[in-house]
Amino acid sequence: MKNLVVRFFKDESGATAIEYALLAALIGSVMVAGATTLGGAVNTKLSGVAGDIT
Repeated sequence: MKNLVVRFFKDESGATAIEYALLAALIGSVMVAGATTLGGAVNTKLSGVAGDIT
């Protein structure tokens, strides 16, 4: 039983999976924030162009 507990605490495969998941979530959050900011800037520019055309 003691050997099983020791192996459980030494096993890092779950920790690696969690690290990858956190990294993916961080990258996804940055992408969403960047797309939102970029989308707002493009919308403002296009609205200005549309106003100039009319």
